[in-house]
Amino acid sequence: MCLAIPMRVIQIKGDTDDLLNPKIATVETDGIQKEIRLDLVDRMPEVGDYLIIHAGFAVNCLDAENAETNLQLLRELAEGMEESDGENMP
Repeated sequence: MCLAIPMRVIQIKGDTDDLLNPKIATVETDGIQKEIRLDLVDRMPEVGDYLIIHAGFAVNCLDAENAETNLQLLRELAEGMEESDGENMP
């Protein structure tokens, strides 16, 4: 199963015209920061934009409302999984 995570852009560096220095964004969600490639994204983001991240690449830009909704659903899913794991323990 593949899972794509919404993350907010906090920094962009690199150059779209330089193959040796590609555009890379630092993204963040829930205190976790990652550097991701921007080669595949549907439009070039700006700092503050949300991106859907999969396997180290930005796949799609996402508006803040949809990003927050998706993040909340992922948090609820994680909480539900933690609760169900506790039920199966002796």
